[in-house]
Amino acid sequence: MKKFAEWISNHSLLIVIISCLLLIPALYGYKHTKINYDILSYLPENIETIKGQEILMNDFDIGSFSFILTDSKNNQKLLKLQDKIKEIEGVNHVLSIADLTDASIPIEMLPDEILEKIYREEKTLILVTFHTAISDETTTNAIDSLRNMLDENSISGMSAMVLDTAKISKSEMNIYIILAVLFCFIVLLFSTDSYLIPIFLLGNIGFAILYNMGSNIFLGEISYITQAITAVLQLGVTMDFSIFLYHKYEQAKEKEKNKKKAIELAIIETFHSVIGSSLTTIAGFLSLCAMSLTLGMDIGIVLAKGVICGLICVLTLFPALLIVFDKGLEKTKHKVKMPTFKKLQECAIKHYKLIIILFLIISIPAIIGNKNVEVYYKLDESLPETLPSRVANTKLANVFDIVSPNIILIDKSIPINNYNRLIEELKNIEGINEVIAPSSIEKIGLPLEILPETITDIFEQEKYQLILINSKYPAASKELNQQIEQISKITKKYDANAIVAGEGALTKDLVEIADHDFQMVNYISIIIIFILMIFVLKSISLPILLVIVIEFAIFANMAIAYFNGTTLPFIASIVVGTIQLGATIDYAILMSTTYLEERKNEKKEKAMKLTLQKTIPSIIVSAFCFFAATFGVALYSKIDMIASICNLLSRGAVISMIVVSLLLPTLLLIFDKIILKTTINRKKD
Repeated sequence: MKKFAEWISNHSLLIVIISCLLLIPALYGYKHTKINYDILSYLPENIETIKGQEILMNDFDIGSFSFILTDSKNNQKLLKLQDKIKEIEGVNHVLSIADLTDASIPIEMLPDEILEKIYREEKTLILVTFHTAISDETTTNAIDSLRNMLDENSISGMSAMVLDTAKISKSEMNIYIILAVLFCFIVLLFSTDSYLIPIFLLGNIGFAILYNMGSNIFLGEISYITQAITAVLQLGVTMDFSIFLYHKYEQAKEKEKNKKKAIELAIIETFHSVIGSSLTTIAGFLSLCAMSLTLGMDIGIVLAKGVICGLICVLTLFPALLIVFDKGLEKTKHKVKMPTFKKLQECAIKHYKLIIILFLIISIPAIIGNKNVEVYYKLDESLPETLPSRVANTKLANVFDIVSPNIILIDKSIPINNYNRLIEELKNIEGINEVIAPSSIEKIGLPLEILPETITDIFEQEKYQLILINSKYPAASKELNQQIEQISKITKKYDANAIVAGEGALTKDLVEIADHDFQMVNYISIIIIFILMIFVLKSISLPILLVIVIEFAIFANMAIAYFNGTTLPFIASIVVGTIQLGATIDYAILMSTTYLEERKNEKKEKAMKLTLQKTIPSIIVSAFCFFAATFGVALYSKIDMIASICNLLSRGAVISMIVVSLLLPTLLLIFDKIILKTTINRKKD
């Protein structure tokens, strides 16, 4: 490490130049990394519903579909409109009542049974299917073209929702960065001793963020959630590495007049001090890769990679900047404007017995709240109600009672009698208000033989035939999930390989997988971080205490949401605990390692006093940087999936700071003897 530090100090200008040149490929990679806005696409490929989606695309050439509400009630005008829609790239089938009847027959002349299904409140339904998948660029471009042709509030479906998500996310992304940088700059301005150093601190992390985001091109694509939270989290999590190196550099300059020698000492000390905590942070983020929902792998890899990029920049680019611009830093020195927090330090030592009692009392509602916090899985609930997709979906539900359209895929060769019995059983399921199949069309007096291929192709292919069903229950509701189980049970009586596909079925799988992931990821992150801390701290007892402290902070954070009556998006409940554990365990590691060092030469009360003097300011600055990086996004974002994650993380940073500052000193004092006996190379007394 010494040779590495010497090389950095002797080639500082070269490192700055190379770092700037590396921005070129980083910016290229950032610009050309595909962003995925469809959460359902992260479901495991081996589940039945995803296989159903593949059959729809490969065999029926239906990657996605949308219902359009049009004001036209003239068959001839409908057919002309359909012809225009068919010209849009990506559109496959376009189907309305005009395809089933003579174009010269007015819609009003149709039987009431038919009319009631396709024409209500001056609105006529058109079904449009697309060749490509829900979130494919061709599909979303087709939706955009439809909106330019028709009323944008008349086009429903998952692809329309994905398009709206993409538009909001793209419009807000730059604002997230601006808010995070602005709030962090304010915190750094008060917590550092130079007017120039906040610029270098933020600039250094900015380089690391661009390197991280640019390298995502090798992953092929990342989710919009990953894109939105990575930059602000990387800024909040790795900022304390840079601050630590700067403080070590300033301390080294007091002993070493040669600034190159001073920076070498700072690099070496920083590496040895932060490598352990950075490994636990990386491990915490990587534990998200254990999720069955591959969105966890997406977030985990990018966040872990961000910490690595941040650490590399802290040990290379930042020292180079400090050397190159040392004179400027000296000229812009000022007194640190942050308080010393002496009262907090005194409280932690003087009242540690009272503190443990209070935390034991608080732990009861914290556990209850964490266990019972409500989450939602309906993806469009994360978006504003005024968006075109949500308006269209609401209209579709209110006017035509189309709430959750789903598709059943069954073997084409099943006997016609069984097929008809299946249709009747499906119609009798409570909550099913529409079952559309070839037999349904025949019942209105239109033999399949006279129907155009555009219609028969939708329902039948070489191996499979499909049945369209509509439920009055919304996606992700308990009623719909139970209904889908009932539908699946009935269809498999007639065809063991039958598949229920569609948004409702996909969301049901999402609910089940997410519930499993929540428990698994929490356990895995705790176990991995616990094992790592045994090696980092060389102790058996300390990792237990540190995990208890941060888990308490996580429980308290989630409990606040519960007692506030806040319903969280499902992904927030899964990832926030792991991210908060990985990001804020550093505070606890810093305090405990400092205490062990002080405990070598002092009694426990004196050692704790010195520990708090050295660590409380650093912990508070780190926590407020984390808070600043995420709080602005939480306030600004219109996408609840992002706003909720950032809100929980900003609040979690402050809660972890309070808990580490008060509860951890208490536990260290109470379990002092046990800690000393179970820790290697520490004083025993």
